[in-house]
Amino acid sequence: MPQPLTFRVNDAASLGAAVREFRAARHLSQAQLAEAMGVHRSYLSELERGRVTEQLARLLEAFHQLGVDVLLVAEGS
Repeated sequence: MPQPLTFRVNDAASLGAAVREFRAARHLSQAQLAEAMGVHRSYLSELERGRVTEQLARLLEAFHQLGVDVLLVAEGS
C-alpha cells in the first residue's frame, strides 16, 4: 500500500511542491487543474515553482505568528 502524500508547508516553495505532487498523484496536467481552478495555466506553473505572492506571504506569516504548523495530507489518507 503506497504511503499517503503528506507535506509540511512553511514557505512558498514547499507549498508549490505539494501542489505539484498532489496534482501529479491525481494524473492531472497543469492545464486540467488550472481550468478546474478557473486560473491560467501560467499562474499554476508559477505557484508550483514557489513564486511568492503578497497574499501567500501574508498567509504563511499569519500561521508562523500564530505558531501553527501547516500539514497537507491527501483526502482519504
